[in-house]
Amino acid sequence: MSYTALYRKFRPSSFVDVKGQDHIVTTLKNQIRANRIGHAYLFTGTRGTGKTTVAKILAKTVNCENPTENGPCGECRSCKAIAAGASMNVIEIDAASNNGVDNIREIVDEVSYSPAEGKYKVYIIDEVHMLSIGAFNALLKTLEEPPSYVIFILATTEVHKLPITILSRCQRYDFKRISIDTIASRMKELTDAEDVMIEEKALRYIAKTADGSMRDALSLLDQCIAFHLGKELTYDKVLDVLGAVDTGVFSRLLRHVLNSDVLGCISLLEEIVMQGRELTQFVSDFTWYLRNLLLVQSSDGLEDVIDMSSDNLQNLKEEAQMAEQTSIIRYIHIFSDLSNQIKYATQKRILVEIALIKLCKPQMQQSEEAILDRIRQVEDKVENGIVVAAAAMPEGVAMQATAPKPKPQLPKAIPDDVKEVVSKWPGIVGSADNPLKQYLKGVGLSLGGDNKLLIVVSNEQAEDYFSQFPENKQAVEALLADFSGKEIEINFQFVQSKQEFEQNYVDLSSLIHMDIEEEES
Repeated sequence: MSYTALYRKFRPSSFVDVKGQDHIVTTLKNQIRANRIGHAYLFTGTRGTGKTTVAKILAKTVNCENPTENGPCGECRSCKAIAAGASMNVIEIDAASNNGVDNIREIVDEVSYSPAEGKYKVYIIDEVHMLSIGAFNALLKTLEEPPSYVIFILATTEVHKLPITILSRCQRYDFKRISIDTIASRMKELTDAEDVMIEEKALRYIAKTADGSMRDALSLLDQCIAFHLGKELTYDKVLDVLGAVDTGVFSRLLRHVLNSDVLGCISLLEEIVMQGRELTQFVSDFTWYLRNLLLVQSSDGLEDVIDMSSDNLQNLKEEAQMAEQTSIIRYIHIFSDLSNQIKYATQKRILVEIALIKLCKPQMQQSEEAILDRIRQVEDKVENGIVVAAAAMPEGVAMQATAPKPKPQLPKAIPDDVKEVVSKWPGIVGSADNPLKQYLKGVGLSLGGDNKLLIVVSNEQAEDYFSQFPENKQAVEALLADFSGKEIEINFQFVQSKQEFEQNYVDLSSLIHMDIEEEES
């Protein structure tokens, strides 16, 4: 007989076996007990949280000949037929492959026929958000007023894609992510039933990796058991199978980052790669590690929130004293951005290396957290006496390093044609067509080499406009020629800000304006 995967072999067959969804199970049991069963249900939530399982249990219960407090009896003819997939009363439809109007019309036609045996015909439509707009419209009337013997159960992971007209006709039940404790407890039951020896620490790591999905957890457990068949599953063996990294490695990496040791970070990454670890999982786990570090810094008594051993928690508390909170927030931002990029990258290692360099060198960024991190590094250098070495520099070098930047010198003479253009600049700009007019506004006017008119641009969009398209420079020269009657040679210079222009260039517009005022007086 072929092997059955754990998540299929141990799929809950009654409400009592459903874990982590007590709010839904209790409501459905009360409805069945009071005979207040709805005609349309919407089960929504992330993958592997029990939507389809609960739908099947509900379908079996409403058709069971001898229902119990915890759901179907599992022994009657109806329960056995539904479990074997041979019942005509429970129809499962995959909306991902049956999403057209014709598929829904077939359902609408079948609804008019009452069940040959049993009480209800139950239609379970999985991934219902995949239906087309026409299919939704075809379902609307039947979903609102089905025959008394019909129940619709719609299941989806993306409820936001459903039309509001569908949502308003259903009782909505939101399935929560299952907690790490609940998943670990359930896996412990299954491993005991399967006679598999596994460490508690290994179970909890698998549960954390599953990210709230019981099905994912059981699939990962199945994978680990198969790889180390017949042996005890230890924490290290689980890390090997899943390509994960031990928490101790994250501690070493963090200390390298805090010491701005780029070489140490890259060498440690080399070890991780050579061990065959999955870099996507490494990025995710290190981000989680930084999150735990931030929580430890933020408040006391978070042992229940942070899922790790007491030894690792003690190490985390020590490292929390070594790092600034703003630095950790910056690290989390960098690795969160990296986790979005690395999923689809072909050169994952290069992206991780760049991120590690950013962690060690905050001067590569201009964010508030990066600036505070740079200040922290300077303070550390001062405390370590590095400033003494700077004070011991030769006197001439020190003077040169601290001397103020010389102011720009005034030009000895300004050509008449340049002076005329500068004096008429507002009128010249006003006569230009858009978008040239907009890009010429706010530029600085100075004198460049060979007495050419120098137009200084501090706007990034204007920089692209003039630097990438030479014809725009020609348009400015033609505009100046129309005003002056002469051919005026110009050059463009690009700066970061107007302050940089004022510090490094002579502003001809102010000088020429003053000359004109003196002549008029």
